[in-house]
Amino acid sequence: MDLTHRMGEAVAALKDPLGPIDREQGWTDELRREIQEEISVNRSMLRRHGVWNVRHVRLRLDEVLDAEGVRPGRLRDVVLDVQAFVAEAREAARPR
Repeated sequence: MDLTHRMGEAVAALKDPLGPIDREQGWTDELRREIQEEISVNRSMLRRHGVWNVRHVRLRLDEVLDAEGVRPGRLRDVVLDVQAFVAEAREAARPR
């Protein structure tokens, strides 16, 4: 699965309205929109300018989620999965 596709899946998951469990885990509508936008903007940049530009993507979403007190759960897993996938792609794109 390619990077922009994985990012697209995360954006789609974050578009869905929050359920009671998501809210119990610390998600708010504003946080959901902010995270969705961050991933979406970076996905658009990679689509427009090429996936090799992943070396310029610095997602620190784990820090945001920690600062907001979001506990483990479905959406956190989706977001951190994308962050890890981006980090792996960035490492693979590094000049040797």
